[in-house]
Amino acid sequence: MPARFAAAALVAVWLVAIAAAAPAAACGAREEACETPLGTYHVMAPAGTGGAPRPTFIYFHGAGGSGATIFDADFAAALVARGYVVIAPNGLQRPDSRFGPGWFFRPESPGLRDELAFTREIIDDAVARHGVDRSRIILTGYSIGGSLVWYLACRDADLAALYTPYAGGFWRPIPTTCDGPIRMLHTHGWRDQTVPLEGRPLRDGAIYQGDIFEGLARWREVNGCDLLRADQFETEGRYWRRRWTSCTAGDLELALWPGGHTPPDAEWAGMAADWVEARFAGEATR
Repeated sequence: MPARFAAAALVAVWLVAIAAAAPAAACGAREEACETPLGTYHVMAPAGTGGAPRPTFIYFHGAGGSGATIFDADFAAALVARGYVVIAPNGLQRPDSRFGPGWFFRPESPGLRDELAFTREIIDDAVARHGVDRSRIILTGYSIGGSLVWYLACRDADLAALYTPYAGGFWRPIPTTCDGPIRMLHTHGWRDQTVPLEGRPLRDGAIYQGDIFEGLARWREVNGCDLLRADQFETEGRYWRRRWTSCTAGDLELALWPGGHTPPDAEWAGMAADWVEARFAGEATR
């Protein structure tokens, strides 16, 4: 074989090898969601995707929303500015609801998708495609997206390193047992009338949102907390915070703020990121 043809053949083999070793094609933009067998998700990431795997917030939208809303959300931009990847899955249209896409999280109600299996798919896919650090996953969500986070944590405590749900918790009946322990920062509006702290009936009493404090009692049990009451308090600034530190494992905190049922914003992102980074820093010093 002439030398020039041998060289060309070698280059072709080299290019094929590079293509085979290259990561999956980029996806996740507003108009180009990443696909897994069970669904789709969107991604915002800091500039420069090389280097060490990145910590990642997975955000589940509220009723009628979509993952693409992260591209207009200041909380997502604030998290990306702090160095986090933000992943936002898309819910499925619920056949019995006029509110648009949502999540199937209540064990009492059959759903179109196993959301735990879907979340595991997202994590596996994002690790392969987007340089996500599997050991530093934070699950968060708004409204019924927050409720989904509570149920995912209940089913598999090790699904994520940390949980930061917002304005959504367990529904009635509260689960009698949960996997655990977990590390959770729950945020809720004092004036929330859509998902009140005490819960409320829906569909003429056919289903009930749960009481947030009753749900926190379940997590105290899971985490082995000796006291019913919180034992650390912070009342300066926008968020009034209650921490349970008498627990044998896990980490549990409630942040209340004066507002109603509104999505997370950049100020919440700063608080949540501070809480997350304090826990990751604690792990690094062990």
